[in-house]
Parts: sequence; C-alpha cells; structure tokens
Amino acid sequence: MKYISRKILILIITILFITLLTFLAFHVLPGDPAQLILGTEASPEKVEALREQLGTNQPLLRQYTSWISGFARGDFGTSLKYQKPVAELIAGRLPVTLLLGTMVIVLTLAVGIPLGVFAARKQGTWIEQGVSLLTMLGVSVPGFFLSILFMWIFGLVLHFFAPGRFISWESDPAGCLRFMIWPALAIAVPQTATLVKYIRTSMIDELRSDYVRTARGNGTPENTVMYRHALRNAIVSVVPLIGMMIGEIFSGSIIVEQVFAIPGIGRLLVSSVTSRDFPLTQTLVVYCALIIVITNFLVDIVIQLIDPRIRLTE
Repeated sequence: MKYISRKILILIITILFITLLTFLAFHVLPGDPAQLILGTEASPEKVEALREQLGTNQPLLRQYTSWISGFARGDFGTSLKYQKPVAELIAGRLPVTLLLGTMVIVLTLAVGIPLGVFAARKQGTWIEQGVSLLTMLGVSVPGFFLSILFMWIFGLVLHFFAPGRFISWESDPAGCLRFMIWPALAIAVPQTATLVKYIRTSMIDELRSDYVRTARGNGTPENTVMYRHALRNAIVSVVPLIGMMIGEIFSGSIIVEQVFAIPGIGRLLVSSVTSRDFPLTQTLVVYCALIIVITNFLVDIVIQLIDPRIRLTE
C-alpha cells in the first residue's frame, strides 16, 4: 500500500511538472503569443484584446495558477479557431482516437503474443527465421509509409474503402470498422513486430531456465510448460514495453490520422498548431504527455501485481 501511495504522489508531482513545463514553453519563449497568432499586420487594439482573452497581460505566476486551477476543473479555455470550449472539442474527437487505439491494441496483443510464443517454440527452425525476417521488416517500415501504401492499394486500387471519407460509428458501425481497420493496421504492424521480437527473446530465455527443465522432466505437458510457466514469467519483462506501446498508440497516431483524414485527437493537434490555436495546442500537448505518464504509472502497478517475486522494500 505504501508503494502505491508513493507512486501516486510521484504521479501527481510529475503531472504538475508537466503542466509547468508546458506552460513555460508557451509563455517564456521569445515572442508574444497574441502577436504570433494575429500576425504582424494586426492592430494594437486586436492584439491587446487577444492578450486579455488569453490572459497573457497578467503576471506569469497568476497566469499559471489560473490556468492550472481551470485545468483541474476541466476548464481548458476557448479555442481561438473554432470558438468553442477546448473541453468540448476534445470530448468530440476523443472517442474516435479511443476506438482507433483500442483496435490497434487488440490487433497488437492478439497477434504479437501468440506469434512470439510460436517463434520461440520453433527455435532453430526455418519457421523461426521466417518470423524473425517478418519482424525485422515490420520494425523497419514506419507507420506513415504503411498508411500511404494501404491508402493506395486498398483504397484507390481495390476500393475496400473510400479514402478521405470517414464513417462515424453513430451513422454506420460496420462501415466505421471497415474504414478504421486500415489505419489501425498501419499503426499495429510496427508495434506487433516489436512485441513479437521481445516476446520471442524473453520466451527463449525462460525456456532455458532450470524450472522449465524440471517441469519437463516431471512430465508436465508442453502446453502447460509454455503458457502457464514460461509465458507467465516472460510477460513480466514485456509489460513495460506494452505500456510504452499503449502510450504511444493513444498519443502518437497523429500522422496516421492525418493521412486517413480521421477526425481524432491527432488531427485536431495538427489543426491547432497550423492555425496557432494557443489554448487548444497547449491542452493537447498536456494530454499527450499525461497519457504516457499515467500509462507508465499503471505499468508499475501491474508489474507488482502479476509478479509475486517482486517485493519492494519501503
């Protein structure tokens, strides 16, 4: 319990540090945000009015305390481009990104773990070499290239979906899944290849352990040895990697969303940056950082829960 409490305290301090760094990045760097947003041709009256709206005419400490208190209440300000509350914009785009991220995670885990175990089981055979070659290719090909390739082959040539025509879940759930499977695959292929590589390596190390040889010597069925003993211990060393993947999936699908014209968080971030939408950009940067930090926090908790060998001293 003390370990979890300490982790929560560290998480809170880290979140405060992230908000402070984000705030300073937008307020301390050279240049007036209001002037940058409006351009050099804007009149002094418009610039001053925008400063008043953004709160940049107040002392720096007051700006931060006002912003962080609003952030804690869920009040992220008003978007300059859309003239809507930032929270409303994010709430409208977040379900799309969550659907995409969930599909990627399901594909990655459903393919990566069994294939990694299978490659370790076939160690020294041509099957393992073939899997290793595929994982090497998968890791080497970036997601944005796969997005363009899938768009061309399955969208423009085979007409499996209409490029650039996003189908919402509310209007057509089946059509939405048919469209979203391709960007999900574009993100999942490199992630799956990485997971297969790590699972295979960890499984091979576990299969060489004394307890595996003892279990086999006692006549334990091979499937029990593979999945109940070896995989259970091998997965512990891979959980941090899975956590990093989840954080990257939910915060790093920016390019893929842009290629497939998916109205998610990633595309909203690109739009806010290009339009110099200061309040929206600042909030989305914090969102991406929080996803990674909270995921790492959960990974630390999960590792302790699933591995009885870990006994942390207080």
